[in-house]
Amino acid sequence: MAQTKAQLKKRQVESFIILMFLWEVGSESMQYSVLEETESGTFVADLTKDLGLKVGELAARGARVVFKGNKQRLQLDPQTHNLLLNEKLDREELCGSSEPCVLPFQVLLENPLQFFQAELRVRDINDHAPEFPTRKMVLKISEITTPGKTFPLKMAQDLDAGSNSLQSYTISPNPHFHVLTRNRSDGRKIPELVLDKALDREEHPQLRLTFTALDGGSPPRSGTAEIQILVLDINDNAPVFAQELYEVQVSENNPLGSLVVTVSATDLDAGSFGEVSYALFQVDDINQPFEINAITGEIRLRRMLDFEEFQSHHVDVEATDGGGLSGKCSVVIKVLDMNDNAPELTMSSLTNPIPENLPEVIVAVFSVSDADSGPNQQVICSIDDNLPFLLRPSIENFYTLVTEGELDRESRAEYNITITVIDLGTPRLKTEHKITVLVSDVNDNAPTFSQTSYTLFIRENNSPALHMGSVSATDRDSGSNAQVTYSLLPPQDPHLPLASLVSINADNGHLFVLRSLDYEALRAFEFRVGAIDAGSPALSSEALVRVEVVDDNDNSPFVLYPLQNGSAPCTELVPRAAEAGYLVTKVVAVDSDSGQNAWLSYQLLKATEPGLFSVWAHNGEVRTARLLSERDAAKHRLVVLVKDNGEPPMSATVTLHVLLVDGFSQPYLPLPEMALNEAQADSLTVYLVIALASVSSLFLFSVLLFITVRLCRRNRAASAGRCSVPEGHFPGHLVDVSGTGTLSHSYQYEVCLTGGSGTSEFKFLKPIFPNVPPQGTGRETKENSTSGNSFQFS
Repeated sequence: MAQTKAQLKKRQVESFIILMFLWEVGSESMQYSVLEETESGTFVADLTKDLGLKVGELAARGARVVFKGNKQRLQLDPQTHNLLLNEKLDREELCGSSEPCVLPFQVLLENPLQFFQAELRVRDINDHAPEFPTRKMVLKISEITTPGKTFPLKMAQDLDAGSNSLQSYTISPNPHFHVLTRNRSDGRKIPELVLDKALDREEHPQLRLTFTALDGGSPPRSGTAEIQILVLDINDNAPVFAQELYEVQVSENNPLGSLVVTVSATDLDAGSFGEVSYALFQVDDINQPFEINAITGEIRLRRMLDFEEFQSHHVDVEATDGGGLSGKCSVVIKVLDMNDNAPELTMSSLTNPIPENLPEVIVAVFSVSDADSGPNQQVICSIDDNLPFLLRPSIENFYTLVTEGELDRESRAEYNITITVIDLGTPRLKTEHKITVLVSDVNDNAPTFSQTSYTLFIRENNSPALHMGSVSATDRDSGSNAQVTYSLLPPQDPHLPLASLVSINADNGHLFVLRSLDYEALRAFEFRVGAIDAGSPALSSEALVRVEVVDDNDNSPFVLYPLQNGSAPCTELVPRAAEAGYLVTKVVAVDSDSGQNAWLSYQLLKATEPGLFSVWAHNGEVRTARLLSERDAAKHRLVVLVKDNGEPPMSATVTLHVLLVDGFSQPYLPLPEMALNEAQADSLTVYLVIALASVSSLFLFSVLLFITVRLCRRNRAASAGRCSVPEGHFPGHLVDVSGTGTLSHSYQYEVCLTGGSGTSEFKFLKPIFPNVPPQGTGRETKENSTSGNSFQFS
């Protein structure tokens, strides 16, 4: 939930308070010192001992030395982790005239994050001699000047500090003057020339003295200048300033040329001896930011003031009259701080990228500072409130940027963070620092298939190594964690030879069928595919693949009835009295294909007498197409075509023989000679005769005798060659597929024995129509109904 502005402000104030508290707590720090100009690599301290750590702990915790502005004044030895000097240090360059010269720094440890406050003091060496701004000074002194009068001299400058800085002045021995060294309020040494004995222009019109400045080094260094004293004729009065000390305050952002202060001096003499001109006494001072109007005494800015550079300036002004006499005053200018410096942010440590799924990861360590002073120096640090990051103040002016909870790279992989630092001055100044934080991937997502299950279709009789489809899985991770490898998992059905059926490309998930498939042998199979990534630890998932074998029309229809295996074709008997639509027989065929490839249709391909018989296209029933007549031939040959619905269609043919008979009341129906010859030539009949001959002749004779006796008892003719058939259905376990060409239960089969011919037939009879009297005359109906052994012919 995003924080409100009030909450954000409260968090900023709390951070500021905590920062001030930590600043105070961390004020006691480790102190080290080193002489300036010491060679790089010089040993400074044993940090491991000073911090109370174990040997090697500094290296294990990624110790780092941090100075303001990322200036690497010190370094850690890579082997021992001792604190060494990283470069030669010049105290005068680092701190100027300030003493002591202290450089604060921090020792930063990670895992866990810990700060240690420390400071390095750069001790001065006497590497600079005092220098005067000019090699020659000229003083004009009236001969009537009374002894004890002091005359200000220009100061020498020594860049060293402490005892090595300028300590005293001397002049060469003479009977008229000595030098007095005074301490100014800013600590600088002011030389004054004191008149000990009155001057006589007629005796000595000018004097030359050697002016020497000495520092406190060992041995001391010195600088010299020449003082030329011109003895003037009588000039009663020297200029006198209205104030010996002027104190003013000037804002540091005052523009160039602005008036600082106006000094004023008067001379009681008349004429040219009473005319006064003004000059800055230390005009050659390189730090002099002021200029003075020689006539009016107005002091103005000649360059901008900077409170952060100098908080105050001490200026000496000299007023000289026309006779050469001079007077001196001092001006102390205090610089007022203005909020003219924006806060500065120094990044000490940045971890990028950061790992996901870890709480409170330290992203960055940075310090903030403001060169201003007072309230202008106090700062507030903040970040956007809609980001999962927190700012935590650390010791002194350091902050840590940490994650607020765990990050998820898959939700967001990059964050743009703006760190805003605002001071409390008027007007408020701010600094913004932008960083981009990347979230590194952790293998926390398993590969995901585009589908939980796949169904692939492949036609049978395919070529081996055929590409039949692909599976695809993606991983939301990145890099190696997102590299997916595919494999076949062990089949759940141990009888499925998966390794010889299917292979998969491990890189892209392409599936290949290794051998030709046969729909009639294997219609479908299932297997599982696994996807595993390359992360550590590796994560995986699986998907189900079902392969459906699509039937191809590769099987011709197979005729079950009538048999076409080379045996003599069965002859169908049809009474001449049959009406149109009379069922002659039914062609039964099957197709081992499936779907439309197994849809069979029948048609009459050839017939002895076209138009007499027809074949029903859907069930293969052969029926009479019209009434039979005496003019129709007795014997007919029909060729029936059985065709499936595949593409291209496949077909088979079957040949039928139909014999027209006059009626069923005759006990014996002689076959035509030709048909008899064909039947005798039929190999099946031969096989049956051989089989019957192999049976015991006694048993055959007993059967025939039994039949003859039975027939004779019913007063039938001695030509008892008529067929006797037990009527009934085949057992119910036979296959029944109505409408597809397979035999139906509504059909009957009979065995016909023809007397005198020695042949037998397998007959397919007409269907049984329940509760419908058989066709024929009334007499035949009655006779059939009273007969115990009735016969039906197709």
